[in-house]
Amino acid sequence: MVTMTDPRTLAGVAPVAASHAVSAAEMAVADAHQAYAAGRPISSAQAAAASVVLPAGSTRSVLDFEPFPFRVARAEGSNLHDVDGFSYVDLLGDYTAGLFGHNPPVVRAAIEAVLDRGWSLGAIADNEHRLAELITGRFPSIEQVRFTNSGTEANLMAISLARHVTGRSKVLVFDGAYHGGLLYFGATGGPLQAPFDYERARYNDLAGVQDLLARVGDEVACVLVEPMMGSGGCLRGTPEFLGGLADACRRHGVVLIFDEVMTSRMSIGGAQQRLGITPDMTTLGKYLGGGMTFGAFGGPGDMMAAFDPARGGALTHGGTFNNNAFTMAVGAAAMAELLTAEALDALFERGEALRRRLQDRVGDRALQVTGWGSIIAIHATEGEVRRPEDLASVDAAVAELVFHGLLARGFYVARRGFLALSLAVGDAQIDAFVAAFGDVVDDLTERGFLVVDSLRF
Repeated sequence: MVTMTDPRTLAGVAPVAASHAVSAAEMAVADAHQAYAAGRPISSAQAAAASVVLPAGSTRSVLDFEPFPFRVARAEGSNLHDVDGFSYVDLLGDYTAGLFGHNPPVVRAAIEAVLDRGWSLGAIADNEHRLAELITGRFPSIEQVRFTNSGTEANLMAISLARHVTGRSKVLVFDGAYHGGLLYFGATGGPLQAPFDYERARYNDLAGVQDLLARVGDEVACVLVEPMMGSGGCLRGTPEFLGGLADACRRHGVVLIFDEVMTSRMSIGGAQQRLGITPDMTTLGKYLGGGMTFGAFGGPGDMMAAFDPARGGALTHGGTFNNNAFTMAVGAAAMAELLTAEALDALFERGEALRRRLQDRVGDRALQVTGWGSIIAIHATEGEVRRPEDLASVDAAVAELVFHGLLARGFYVARRGFLALSLAVGDAQIDAFVAAFGDVVDDLTERGFLVVDSLRF
């Protein structure tokens, strides 16, 4: 833990250069870090010990925050409890993977059943077939499906299959998109990108995509797109953009892949059903495994036949844990018993209402609330946000103060302002969160850190 004896030192961050005039907001961030650290000596000690054997003290970069992340001791329902005795309403929802909340009885029962039957089978059990039937019965674009260990793997497999069936090499992606650890197209993603031949376009810029496909469409195997960019800022693709993209792909013989790793929760048939747009292929992940390691990719039978020797398919798809017994059992149980159309529609409407309430509470100040359904993001910036480049002007200090302000009031969201509601979050907790968010907004306004949004439309 960093001891702040110099006001130019931010907790857990290198000292600010002497030539840099420290702003009041930076000083406030340092104070927030110090207050957080002072109450969490056990998490601090565990973070320091972990950093000896884990780079940055963890193995999932998105969970890092300054001065150090708290360590969870236990979780139940919609709550997390850390090792220092603090409790939080979990509004992060494990970046959409935690849709069911913590320790739901249906999931626990499925896990206990696997413990009784056995796992690490190296063979096939019926839950694999059962889960596949549930998925193909819901998503309009998926006639057949194969399972993976993550959304990252699902996207890598879908791209590879599209390149195989089309005989083309190029992959069209969008600036700022995140499709997994090896498919990140933001500013820092390059060194770890899977080595495909990429073409890049701007999100929500249909004319730009049409121009690009007019030039190189006969070389493009697939377009990989999220109906709403999740990690890119919870930026929804307009119906005009996504519909026009589907039309352009059909004209040029390009496979359209919807990455619904996050957005499949928008309805029982995913975002594609809510939009009325059926892509050629779909990738899935996150919550559909009931909180277990999960990914899937699927599409029409004639494409998926590439993995079926009986139909002349020559591709193999390995993965020791693709059909691991826990994921197959938990996913099948959760989809059958918890993920009803009614439950997903209610969650979607609850999220829509929450986003409106948060934006109303912001008023004319320089915070934007984006998202769709139960996935939301809060951005410390001015003006309309439609594309990742619109977030270039985010005030990092204000964003940090919002995050720590909410954490201090018992609400856990992502450091970047991302939140995903779970089925376990109730109306009383949402009301309390809106009130806490309002307190943070008022506090930052009174201290002069939040200004009027001069660009608000």
